[in-house]
Amino acid sequence: MTTFRELGVLPEICDALDRAGITTPFAIQEMTLSVALMGTDLIGQARTGTGKTLAFGIPVLQRSVTKDDPAYADLPQGKPQALIVAPTRELALQVSSDLSLASKDLGLRVLTVYGGVGYDGQLDALEEGVDIVVGTPGRLIDLCNRKALDISHVHALVLDEADEMLDLGFLPDVERILRMTPETRQTMLFSATMPSAIVALARTHMRHPMNIRAESSYENATVPATAQFIYQAHDLDKPEIIGRILQAEDAEKIIVFTRTKRQAQRVADDLAERGFSASPLHGDMAQVAREKALTKFREDKLRVLVATDVAARGIDVRGVSHVINYTCPEDDKTYVHRIGRTGRAGATGTAITFVDWADLHRWKLINKALDLPFDEPQETYSTSEHLYHDQGIPPGTKGRIVDPAPVERKPREDRGGDRDRAPRERSNRNRNRTRSRGGEVVAGERTEKSAPAEADKPEGAPNRTRRRRRRRSGGGGEAGGTPAGDAATIA
Repeated sequence: MTTFRELGVLPEICDALDRAGITTPFAIQEMTLSVALMGTDLIGQARTGTGKTLAFGIPVLQRSVTKDDPAYADLPQGKPQALIVAPTRELALQVSSDLSLASKDLGLRVLTVYGGVGYDGQLDALEEGVDIVVGTPGRLIDLCNRKALDISHVHALVLDEADEMLDLGFLPDVERILRMTPETRQTMLFSATMPSAIVALARTHMRHPMNIRAESSYENATVPATAQFIYQAHDLDKPEIIGRILQAEDAEKIIVFTRTKRQAQRVADDLAERGFSASPLHGDMAQVAREKALTKFREDKLRVLVATDVAARGIDVRGVSHVINYTCPEDDKTYVHRIGRTGRAGATGTAITFVDWADLHRWKLINKALDLPFDEPQETYSTSEHLYHDQGIPPGTKGRIVDPAPVERKPREDRGGDRDRAPRERSNRNRNRTRSRGGEVVAGERTEKSAPAEADKPEGAPNRTRRRRRRRSGGGGEAGGTPAGDAATIA
């Protein structure tokens, strides 16, 4: 079996990877390193979760100049040597983490920049000097416009998850960034799929790129090590089903994907109330809270992460045993990227998708596009025997590990046990005010309020109408306050 050392990777990088238990490359890494280490432009296409980060990360690190190298003095001081562009904050943080791990013995300074947080820390780090910058398109352009970031000297530029940047509308920003970098740079583009816009981008900004496809040329290939289950489930029963799956024999860390931010918050709160350590991850959360949730999830201090599709890419966490689609994904591409959070790096995993009755047609389209054998999802409830059998849930398991909190009930004001409380005053516009509380008629006291309503007048009583003044056009319609045409009768 080929090792990183045999592929020509620097001993300092190999030693750092060895300490992390990474010794043998995956297919995309083995196929890419020999080309990328020579400085050739390349397009790498592989399934999500197959190790693309180190495929471009090792060449970027190895071709950067360290402080111990005499050539370091000839470089523009403090200016980044390489730039990696990622579509989401989570992915940028993950890439930066992997690069920091691999470059620990090289002494290269890696900085992550992204929106949603203040500029001060990023500006201070850039002023002190960095070697490799990993960032999202919007914040990179902002820092360049502030003259705080100079990318005109980078020797390498990496576009990670290029198809996702296309989906998020970042392609114009990416092209602006490309124009700020030198033409002699090495450009590496990595993507799970290759839409026509990405192909056009590559043709425009890359020089004779080498195309590398790892393991499968089928752009929507799902991870083979992931067992997939499709259940037709009722929305109100889903939290109970998830609670039982969390107690399955092989359940470790779980990511639950929802369609909306509000749904992510509600599901996370529901699971926490059931006694499970769960946290939401969505766009309405502050960046500090999002990073804290991801850190706790990576450190096994959090068992369930309930996320929207903003986190479908960029969460590279080991030990994720299950991915649960709380609602049917929008399309086959979203489905592939979601379930790719488990079964990563050769591990096995389980992907469970809940399909509502209204989403059956959407699921059939996904099933057909991916050529899956789940055209008719099985109707499933939290008490279904096949659910226990499929997921290895012990018999008798309930979806709750703590008793529900008691609900405090406030006493009703009109409850019969409280005799001393005054009765609530009821409003009644037609209440008869001509009688006293004891029911006696009050003679001679009839106010304007107690006049009977129009509908209650005796039959034949004269109707009192309001006189209306009409104004005629031309201004000659009134004389002395009397409308024209109305003769005043004098007795």
